[in-house]
Amino acid sequence: MAINNNEILETIDMLDSQNLDVRTITMALSLFDCISEDPARTAQKVYDKIIKNASKLVQTGEEIGKELGVHIVHKRVAVSPIALIGSSCGQFLPIARAMDKAAVEIGIDFIGGYSALVQKGTTPYEKVFLDSIPEALSTTQKVCSSVNLASTKSGINLDAVKIMGAKIKETARLTSSNNSIGCAKLVVFANAVDDNPFMAGAFTGIGEGDCLINVGVSGPGVIEHELKKLKGADIAQIAETIKKTAFKITRLGQLVAENAAKRLGCGCGIVDLSLAPTPKVGDSVASILEEIGLSEIGSHGSTACLALLNDAVKKGGMMASKYVGGLSGAFIPVSEDVGMISAARRGTLTINKLEAMTSVCSVGLDMIAVAGDTSEAVIAAIIADECAIGVINNKTTAVRIIPVAGKKAGDEVSFGGLLGTAPIMPLNFGDPSVFISRGGRIPAPITSARN
Repeated sequence: MAINNNEILETIDMLDSQNLDVRTITMALSLFDCISEDPARTAQKVYDKIIKNASKLVQTGEEIGKELGVHIVHKRVAVSPIALIGSSCGQFLPIARAMDKAAVEIGIDFIGGYSALVQKGTTPYEKVFLDSIPEALSTTQKVCSSVNLASTKSGINLDAVKIMGAKIKETARLTSSNNSIGCAKLVVFANAVDDNPFMAGAFTGIGEGDCLINVGVSGPGVIEHELKKLKGADIAQIAETIKKTAFKITRLGQLVAENAAKRLGCGCGIVDLSLAPTPKVGDSVASILEEIGLSEIGSHGSTACLALLNDAVKKGGMMASKYVGGLSGAFIPVSEDVGMISAARRGTLTINKLEAMTSVCSVGLDMIAVAGDTSEAVIAAIIADECAIGVINNKTTAVRIIPVAGKKAGDEVSFGGLLGTAPIMPLNFGDPSVFISRGGRIPAPITSARN
């Protein structure tokens, strides 16, 4: 496909003034060749493999960014689920520390994969792993953790949901001196994907290759800029413009992915074409929805506008990349989007409306700050609700919730950097503890009976 001068100038303008960036280059590493029965040996092999493969990841990202004139924000590594890698040796914290040591030495932003897949049941070693998560996140700098609790094929593991409600609270307590920041590195899923390059949920699935480069692009500001030109346009024109713009954004991601894979000697994995906002003005998913026609995100119509945006982004990006994967759509992390922060402050954007919007966005309840005294049962019930949305609709949903120690509804907390500022959102006062305490597994829906 030939590229004309107008397209070159458009892309330069996107980079210069519309906050277009490549949000992350994530190296996906399989660690199955690191398994041994000795904890120290396993940890050492994990450290060695990360250093061997990813030592030039940051340098390569910087070089590509300078050559293409694009800001590559994050360089990250995602590894195989550590609950599986450490099962033979029975200890997981030494692996977490080895991951963190390697991440610090090679200079990456985060390393994901301190993860478990327990959607149908929890083995004894996985229970040990889940118990280790709070300490792992409170004693490391860069390690991120995720747990898949449900799937459309398996249903919802309510026992594991209950455990994670408690582990989130414990993580908040152990990092209370820093606004319970450990919870920002912990996400729980339904229908987690194997090739997600975004943190905190990135891990390398068991069907993935040995070493791959996955790229996550972004660019909410670019889409907002294009929609500003469409005053009076009908909704079909809005969708078509989003599709065309997503195509251009994704082409940049594909170019970066191919360059990085070649230079690092890895396979070229996927491009995740998600719109990932930041607290920066002009880089907001909320602003896109408001440009479509809402007075403020959270108002009636927000779910419909988000559904349009998510679908159009996917349709536009699919033609621009050899392999589209990850989550691919629109993220709605409250603390990381200036428009959502504003709407949450005013009460327009509530937890109930956010839950409805997660039925059509690319993930779920993300970077939600709640009162520090929120009970384990309430957190578990919020997780169960999101899992139900994902399981019934056969989509990925997630919860990254932060019960901030010492804070109550109406307060605010600043996490700094791209994690932004979060108003403490009020929750329903009902008590779901009897439901959560029943345990067991919520059966898979009838739609799971396909093969």
